[in-house]
Amino acid sequence: MDRGMIPVYRTTLAGNERRYVNECLETTWISSKGRFIDLFERSFAAYTGAAHAVAVCNGTVALHLALVALGIGPGDEVIVPSLTYVASANAVAYTGATPVFADSRRDTWQIDPEDVARRITPRTRAIMAVHLYGHPCDMDALAEVAARHGVVIVEDCAEAFGTLYRGRHVGTFGEVGTFSFYGNKTITCGEGGMITTSRGDIRERLAHLRNQGADPRRRYWHDAIGYNYRMTNIAAAIGLAQLERADAIIEAKRQLARWYDEALSGMAVGTQREVGDVRHTWWMYSVLLPDGIDRDAVMGRLEARGVETRPLFYPVHTLPMYARGGARLPVAEDLARRGMNLPSWPGLTEEQVRFIVRELQEALRHCGC
Repeated sequence: MDRGMIPVYRTTLAGNERRYVNECLETTWISSKGRFIDLFERSFAAYTGAAHAVAVCNGTVALHLALVALGIGPGDEVIVPSLTYVASANAVAYTGATPVFADSRRDTWQIDPEDVARRITPRTRAIMAVHLYGHPCDMDALAEVAARHGVVIVEDCAEAFGTLYRGRHVGTFGEVGTFSFYGNKTITCGEGGMITTSRGDIRERLAHLRNQGADPRRRYWHDAIGYNYRMTNIAAAIGLAQLERADAIIEAKRQLARWYDEALSGMAVGTQREVGDVRHTWWMYSVLLPDGIDRDAVMGRLEARGVETRPLFYPVHTLPMYARGGARLPVAEDLARRGMNLPSWPGLTEEQVRFIVRELQEALRHCGC
């Protein structure tokens, strides 16, 4: 096999992407108007089972706009898992609200509903369920906590397009769900995002605020402080082409996970497994190294052998702008310290997976395991 670098992710553009983008170029509809935006929104809603979908320019602004549309702002608190990409917490901070960090469950790596319940205060307005690396959170338990305390659920599905919980697509359980279509996501626009909701009033508010708060019936009349969060027609064209191939992409990712599971069998590493009645879409296939192993040294040896990896996210409560009083979230900290992502793109072959795992085994042996 080719011993060139195997990247941690590679986008696949094997459908109608070129044809749809060329249509945008030929018709000159390249900005935030054009037929592909509405078509992508309607097709995405149909695929996920959401009542409404609103396209925006990236996944971070999807979270920000969703929180603003829910009226979350200064003085409010939103409970967020610490083991997540920093954008989840940043979007809360953008509104002037305070992110309150919760620990993770060791079995799924998702936010721990019991820890969430302990962190509810009179100022709590929302719980953010981040479906980390493509496995869903325990939505039944989170819904019970939310209902008991009168707060809403916001789903961050940036890493979980195609993920199911009890047969239902993530992003359809909370008041709003948000998705990212960055270049390394399961389906991509290059940059792009989507917000799903079952409520027509929220859908209207989202569409209004993403377009500078413009009145759709009165040109250049703005009745709210809005944002330029629109998606371009070109991005929507790429997204629609990707959505047409979604089932094949997801199945390829799940096959990749089966190959990794088989190749890693018997090795002294932990993995993120499917727990319960769920469909994991394996945005990233991740492993936990044994205690006492220098993860960065393992990653360095893999890179030298042509295998790119990356660490799990730093727990957000440990980052300088969010560290408060030396708080400890032991499960999130342990997962982050020992975890790393292996190459996870749907074009990987079984031969490449076996090569990656052999190199991982050799790196672990060299590092003392």
